[in-house]
Amino acid sequence: MTETTDVLVIGSGFGGAIPAYYMAAGGARVTILERGPRWGAAQFSHSMRLGTYNKIVDVIRGDGVSVVAGNCVGGGSVVYFAASLRAPSYAFERHGSIGRRMWPASLSRATLDPWYDRVEQALPVAHTGWSDVSYAGGVLAAACRRAGHTCNPVPVAVDTAACTNCNWMLSGCAFDAKRSMLLNYLPAAEAHGAVIRPLHEVQLITPSPESGYRYAVAYTVLDPDDYTCTTNVGIIHAKVVVLAAGAVGTPVILQRSALLLGGIPGAVGRYFSGNGDHVSVADVDESKAGSLLGLSRPDGTVYQGLPIGRPITSATYDYLDPSAPEYSRFMLQQIYFPPLTNILAQTTGAPGWFGVDKRRMRARWPSWLTLLAMTEDDNEGTFGVVPPTGGFIRLAPGLGQGTMSFRPTTRTRQAWDRADTALRGILEKDGLSRVRPWTEALAGTVTAHPLGSARIGDDPTTSALDDQHELRGFRGLFVTDGSAVPASLTVNPSLTIAALAERAAIGIATRVAEAGVTMTGGVPLPGR
Repeated sequence: MTETTDVLVIGSGFGGAIPAYYMAAGGARVTILERGPRWGAAQFSHSMRLGTYNKIVDVIRGDGVSVVAGNCVGGGSVVYFAASLRAPSYAFERHGSIGRRMWPASLSRATLDPWYDRVEQALPVAHTGWSDVSYAGGVLAAACRRAGHTCNPVPVAVDTAACTNCNWMLSGCAFDAKRSMLLNYLPAAEAHGAVIRPLHEVQLITPSPESGYRYAVAYTVLDPDDYTCTTNVGIIHAKVVVLAAGAVGTPVILQRSALLLGGIPGAVGRYFSGNGDHVSVADVDESKAGSLLGLSRPDGTVYQGLPIGRPITSATYDYLDPSAPEYSRFMLQQIYFPPLTNILAQTTGAPGWFGVDKRRMRARWPSWLTLLAMTEDDNEGTFGVVPPTGGFIRLAPGLGQGTMSFRPTTRTRQAWDRADTALRGILEKDGLSRVRPWTEALAGTVTAHPLGSARIGDDPTTSALDDQHELRGFRGLFVTDGSAVPASLTVNPSLTIAALAERAAIGIATRVAEAGVTMTGGVPLPGR
């Protein structure tokens, strides 16, 4: 029996859940295919044991880059740290490596602001105060103040009253305090008849032979206990397809489909960005945190607070200067990486603080302060030969080998160096701490913010999508995940991805209506 749907959505994170809701609420039959399992608060655990977090989080290693990505219903929204910031105005004016504006002329901070407004209401986003800031965030804030800089609490998509500050956000929120897609757009889509199919990995998109349907999407069903095993296969015919498999998954699906689709835009699988992410670790001198910063805790210790509280609570925006030249703008943000700091501590070789120095540092790990600089990179990443199935080769639970390559250009490295210099100026002042940039020896640059691998734009030679997120030359095939974001933003990108998906829903609905589906306009925000 031939299986059909009006709208097929591939992926269920921000980029998939949002269009899925609007299409379903507007009257379309919607099917959502998600590669990962469907978990909720009852399944999320406070454990690093195999079979827990590594069932819903993937670390995908490429050549010179490693990507941390969600693998579950709700996608990255389930495992992200919920920092929710609008991109600064200058981010939309960037020229980058192509030497001209990368974003479509129709998009700017001003034109995207109404869509930011909608997402902030729908999630919703909480604007936090200093009482919500962790010990680690407080150390950054105090150090910034002493060095003559400002620091602010970071707005988050978290119900702060329900949050227990358990610091297990990477494993999903067991208290439903993090406002992931599981709590808003996805249940609202299901209330309007959308069907979510977990453990369905899309392999191929081809033209459909069925009358009235434009695309045929081939998928495999994965074994819930072993994602390398397939339990079934299938094909769904759709009038419109929304591709939101993430900036690592989306280009691979398109590349694998290229021959049967009759060719795809040359910008697919190019211009990959890690959002300029650059991680550093500061080893804080406890005595100086007390004497220089005047900090103390009720139990008599000074800091020793790396693992306490939410992963992201404070940041300095002082370097987001619109008048500064490109590649010199960045944000410095306090952050916590449970598994990634373990990788760092186990890395061997240069720099010289490994060996005995490494053991001493690991013994002091509660006094670490981990920092994320989000800079302007050159979109120098590319994708290579397509793997046999899926978006990458799965090596083990939670670990994969991807096809992306990222060789930082001189300008990207200079941007990282400028951020490092600024960070040292704040945190090494008078011996407060010693800052150590992340070593690239083991995993390359590490990012949880992959972008740009099938991006929007006005120039067909440098963008795979038009300004409505439609793949060039393919009517009714849209991309709405981080792949579509043209360049690094110097802030966490989730809110921008969501706002772009909100905006794209209008064009998607137009194509659905053109395909003969009666659509209702004026759909309210979920829960309204």
